[in-house]
Amino acid sequence: MAHSPKGAPAAVGEIYAPIQSRLDRVEAKLIELANVKFPFLSEMLTHVYGSTGKRARPAITLLAASFHPHDQYKSEVMATAVELLHIATLIHDDTVDDSAIRRGRATISSMFGKDIAVLVGDYVFASSATFVCDTEHVGVIRRFSETIMELSSGELRERVSAHDPSQTLDDYYQRIYNKTASLFRTAGETGATLSGAPSEQVAALSEYSRELGMAFQIVDDILDFQGDEQEIGKPVGSDLASGIMTLPAFIAVETHPNENPIIAYLEDPNGDAALLNRSVEMVRSPEVIAEAYSEASRRCDLARATLDSLPNTPSRDSLEMLLDYVVRRRS
Repeated sequence: MAHSPKGAPAAVGEIYAPIQSRLDRVEAKLIELANVKFPFLSEMLTHVYGSTGKRARPAITLLAASFHPHDQYKSEVMATAVELLHIATLIHDDTVDDSAIRRGRATISSMFGKDIAVLVGDYVFASSATFVCDTEHVGVIRRFSETIMELSSGELRERVSAHDPSQTLDDYYQRIYNKTASLFRTAGETGATLSGAPSEQVAALSEYSRELGMAFQIVDDILDFQGDEQEIGKPVGSDLASGIMTLPAFIAVETHPNENPIIAYLEDPNGDAALLNRSVEMVRSPEVIAEAYSEASRRCDLARATLDSLPNTPSRDSLEMLLDYVVRRRS
């Protein structure tokens, strides 16, 4: 596996090096999109596009497209569409969740109310669709549309199952595929498709991206318990407080099946604070966290195995380094 010097996980800049100039063009497209002849909307778009994040999804699209010579304009358009879809889902999620902060910045809903936030999110959704149409590839357009359905289904699954003690680990894996890994999968699959890669390489990069997305969400769910509030941008254990079971909580229930406070908390319609505190402390135990990280690492190993069919290039090294980065990140 490719590593940065001294075995430390590679920095994002090192991982993105083979496609940095192309990623810069994606960034420029996002900035340009905010330049509309409607000052209020322009302000909103500048705000949401400026909260950059890691741009992991468009980077995956560009890396997956880089194994074959192709029309780079189309894969960059697709990378932009992928990021726009991600941004739109964040706007809507923050609105539904009443979130005040995203990546250290005030959310649109907290600044201007839910009605404005929903409309801005819809505008960004529509923008993503126009970019996908510019690829002129029916298969890519269809996969993108399926992804929007999967994202919505994942969020619905999460909300319907909240505070339901009968939810299962299989339910959880289906939910995180829909709400997170489906867009990762689309990022890699469409990049490979637009590059003209043979079907076996498209399948490999699709599977790589799917498993990377699964690992990414599992680590997110671990950090919900392991991080601190400033680091993760929300109260520790906030998912469980909302009745949402994630992998660390499932592991804690399996490890301590008798009189478990997590089950008691889910069954408690009043959301007893003492039960929640006991539940969070149980989940934060080293053995539970270690087992959850082990599953994230297993997913990364599955993703890494798919890269064996790809040429040994700097982009493949970056895809390998990205797996290490995802498991070791802190936010």
